[in-house]
Amino acid sequence: MGEAMAGVALALLSPNHPLQTPKIPNRSSLSMASPRPSPPSSPSDPTQPSLLVFSGGTAFNGVVEELKKLTTRVAHVLPVSDDGGSTAEIVRVLGGPAVGDIRSRCLRLSDESTSEALAVRTLLGHRLPIDVVEAKSEWYSIVEGGHSLWQGVSRPYRETIRAFLVFFQNQILRHSEESFCFSNGSIGNFFFAGARIFFESLDAAIFLFSRVSGIPVESCSPGNLHQ
Repeated sequence: MGEAMAGVALALLSPNHPLQTPKIPNRSSLSMASPRPSPPSSPSDPTQPSLLVFSGGTAFNGVVEELKKLTTRVAHVLPVSDDGGSTAEIVRVLGGPAVGDIRSRCLRLSDESTSEALAVRTLLGHRLPIDVVEAKSEWYSIVEGGHSLWQGVSRPYRETIRAFLVFFQNQILRHSEESFCFSNGSIGNFFFAGARIFFESLDAAIFLFSRVSGIPVESCSPGNLHQ
């Protein structure tokens, strides 16, 4: 699919919002942003306890922050049944499994050891305004690359993340019979959905998200994050 998808032409967001588009991603573009070095506490240390966690999404997120202080050797098994917020809107318009709970857990597991890691986490954790008009306007600003959320994100990571956001927008435009509502939308959900649709694989989307956000590999094996 990669070569065919690489040739997809991106439509403009709207006549009043010309989009300066990065290249449509192909599988080789994952090498654009090399994975960040793991934070000092994250290398797989055989003396660390190894845990298997079965949980829902939001309810366990507070515990995740504490577990990170104890060990990074935690396998997370999550459902893909989240049907609220922007997840429900993505499923309604574009279909596919619900990614909200997985995205939320990935954010909790993400690296916070550098200023860039924090900038990426802030970007992918950002939610658009509740007001429909304001939400759509801010979304355009983010996709076009001019929003202040991009500050602190280096060019390789910026272009990788932005390419999949652009691809997500392109998919919405291709489903023009459905009016997509960006109100309170999660940028991380949009990035996740764009990657999943492009690769036609939830596992591949989890892998890409983990690469971009610097999640320790022992915490984010794709099979560990969904069932």
